Amino acid sequence: MALDLVDYEQKARKAVKAFWKKRKAATQKQIESGKADQGERAGVTSGKNMDGFVALVVDIVRANGLAHAQIHQKRAVLTLPGYFRPTKLWDLLVIHKGDLIAAIELKSQVGPSFGNNFNNRTEEAIGTAHDL
Repeated sequence: MALDLVDYEQKARKAVKAFWKKRKAATQKQIESGKADQGERAGVTSGKNMDGFVALVVDIVRANGLAHAQIHQKRAVLTLPGYFRPTKLWDLLVIHKGDLIAAIELKSQVGPSFGNNFNNRTEEAIGTAHDL
């Protein structure tokens, strides 16, 4: 059975556009409130920037044999125990017939503080791999 990528090129373009639009909107909202975070942080603290990519992953999961799987995206049910911490919050959980099929976390890397962010993303990736 071939993997169905559900027109990922078009959906990825849409997700990228939504990512930048949401970053800009979050920054503008903070500026208007008078409580803007420092530097590029204002655009990332809304927590919704990666939603377009989450939707693409959901489409791929549904199109490839897990149409009836439970796909959790609400914060209240996204926590699992981890190795380095008692709880780990994921962006997406896929459960099929009571079995955890996937726990997915999406991260972005943008902005002038590349060094610090790169270290943080590397530590997260190593921790996630260790949990796996």
